[in-house]
Amino acid sequence: MAKTAETVWINCLKIIKDIVEWQHFKTWFEPIKPVELKESVLMIQVPSQFFFEYLEEHYVNLLAKTLKRELGKEARLEYRIMVDSGNNGRNGSMDIPASTARTYTNNEMDFPLVINNPVKNPFVIPGLKKMQIDPQLNPIYTFDAFIEGDCNRVARRAGKTVAEKPGANSFNPLVIYGGVGLGKTHLAQSIGNEVKRLHPNKVVLYVSSEKFINQFQDHSRNNAINDFIHFYQLIDVLMIDDVQFFARAEKSQDAFFAIFNHLHQSGKQLILTSDKAPKDLDGMQERLLSRFRWGLSADLQLPDYDTRIEILEKKMKNDGLDMPKEVVKYVAYNISTNVRELEGALISLLAQSSLNKREIDLELAKKVLRNFVKTSSKEITIEAIQKMVCEYFDVSYDKLLQKTRKREIVQARQITMYLAKAFTKNSLKTIGEHFGGRDHTTVIHSCQTVKDLMDTDSLFRENVMELTQKVQLAAM
Repeated sequence: MAKTAETVWINCLKIIKDIVEWQHFKTWFEPIKPVELKESVLMIQVPSQFFFEYLEEHYVNLLAKTLKRELGKEARLEYRIMVDSGNNGRNGSMDIPASTARTYTNNEMDFPLVINNPVKNPFVIPGLKKMQIDPQLNPIYTFDAFIEGDCNRVARRAGKTVAEKPGANSFNPLVIYGGVGLGKTHLAQSIGNEVKRLHPNKVVLYVSSEKFINQFQDHSRNNAINDFIHFYQLIDVLMIDDVQFFARAEKSQDAFFAIFNHLHQSGKQLILTSDKAPKDLDGMQERLLSRFRWGLSADLQLPDYDTRIEILEKKMKNDGLDMPKEVVKYVAYNISTNVRELEGALISLLAQSSLNKREIDLELAKKVLRNFVKTSSKEITIEAIQKMVCEYFDVSYDKLLQKTRKREIVQARQITMYLAKAFTKNSLKTIGEHFGGRDHTTVIHSCQTVKDLMDTDSLFRENVMELTQKVQLAAM
């Protein structure tokens, strides 16, 4: 049966769906439509220029691999971008010329050590010169792009020290550890990029532990372990990402032990990242763990609210984006797990805005964040909301219940009732009883008053939004 654009793309999606996170799959792959298949060239239609650029930047390797599985090594991908045709209000399309379409080659080879001359086996190169080694660094990872906060201050400042004096500092090795998406890779590569800027003659290399293990196994099968070890001994600043994966590779640990000793004794710099502190790494040789403890172990923690705000604002500034302040606050309040999730939420907002051709507002943010924020497993109480509001407005609990006409007390009580109705399962009568025995009509009036004031008073609306987000955080 002859292949069609639809069948090829459906088969590609089956593979991609198992690799990409569900939300990212929904955002970036479901809107794509297959258009045409000519021999080994598949044309796909994407909704906007923004989509095209994002796919090229973030998913080009994945698209290449899946397409090659379907169409062979000569597979190529071309794009058709939907464009707004202007006055007639209809959508048109624009094909990217074949000359600018991306042609995929073998992206599965080992990293190229000789610039502009990729080789299958990079380690056995006669007369290999040190300066020919590609550092494998992403230039977007810099210290300027890494927001400093209480959650990462020690690690970031230690990284700066290492970059300024690689190998000639007391942080050797520098072990950066923390959970997923907190910036370990970013910080490690920031050090590498800064070293290249300050010390252009230094030989820098970033490699994941998985890549290291795979390369070691390849060279072991070819009886070329000495070549492998010798190559790594050429490096001045070596960064190994996710060293916890060495736990399942005993022989790779032996090779790394030899490399570590040589580099350390030669005054070279080692930077390691891990999801756990060295003392908590299981399956690692004790002699390696003891060496990890020679330098500094610095952890990355969950970013606090203010740091999350800074991260979002920095990301927006770098990308030339603008969002209402209330939306930025809403995202920062509700995404507290890690930086990757935070940036993912921002990207999804932009994607939805582009797809739906609408401005980013609080309503759109709430819709998008439903896919990021887990359903609450805790039930918030009226008492907890009362306490939050009292602390926020610096009002005593007793005053909140008193019969008074003071504006600040009345508004605090009305906001509390409004939040109690929104976030608890209590009846209007029960809510009223928690405010000095008031009846349900008072609660209804209070809720309507809050809604009306939010439409007319920007400061009042901001106060309600901040309290809403505080309640949401407490319920997570």
